[in-house]
Amino acid sequence: MVACLLPLISCNPNKDKATDEGEPQAKTPTLQPLTTETAVDTLTAFGQENPDSIAVISTRLGDIKVRLYKDTPLHRANFVRLAKAGFYDQGEFYRVVKDFAIQGGDSDNRKLKQGAYKIPQEFNPKYYHKKGALAMARYGDERNPEKESSSHNFYIVQGTKVPLEQLRAIEAQKGFKYTPEQIKVYTTIGGEPSLDQEYTVFGEVIEGLEVVDKIAEVPVDGSKWPTELVPHKIKMVNQ
Repeated sequence: MVACLLPLISCNPNKDKATDEGEPQAKTPTLQPLTTETAVDTLTAFGQENPDSIAVISTRLGDIKVRLYKDTPLHRANFVRLAKAGFYDQGEFYRVVKDFAIQGGDSDNRKLKQGAYKIPQEFNPKYYHKKGALAMARYGDERNPEKESSSHNFYIVQGTKVPLEQLRAIEAQKGFKYTPEQIKVYTTIGGEPSLDQEYTVFGEVIEGLEVVDKIAEVPVDGSKWPTELVPHKIKMVNQ
């Protein structure tokens, strides 16, 4: 089991960096970097002014449509802010663990800088790591005991079907109870319950689960980096 979804090296150092020098260079978008001191206030204000909740993640293997939860307001606002600024258009799915999750949001070729900040966790027992859950990565508990989220690295759960006895063991270990609906989803559709109440789930896939499965099948190297890039572009499609 992977202990932490946010590796210290966040993208593939062996990427093909060739570009077509004959192409005119597009104007680089701008993004005001945030800090630990400014992140919460900035994201709170941005979220109030930008109520978007539906995004499309486009890749060479197809599109994934996600719905962002409004009751995880800081995570929703952060994702929308980065998407609207074009930050995520410079990223890729750079870590792929079949039957677990696909992780994106970063790239060695990224030009925009988001700043050094983390997002306070927004755990909600309603939101769990079912297949298609959208959550933010983070560093491990040793250096991040508050379980604060990454400023930009996200993942989508693939997971597998979960035996009932495994769910009962997790309930006993973590001191909470799954609802009958959550148990049904985990045992019939799947997910990764070991991550529940450890990472903030702030959305879910509403179209394109088959694309998540396709990305999870791409060949990877020993560090779980795809051997062929899986860039993504993310746009908000509603207000």
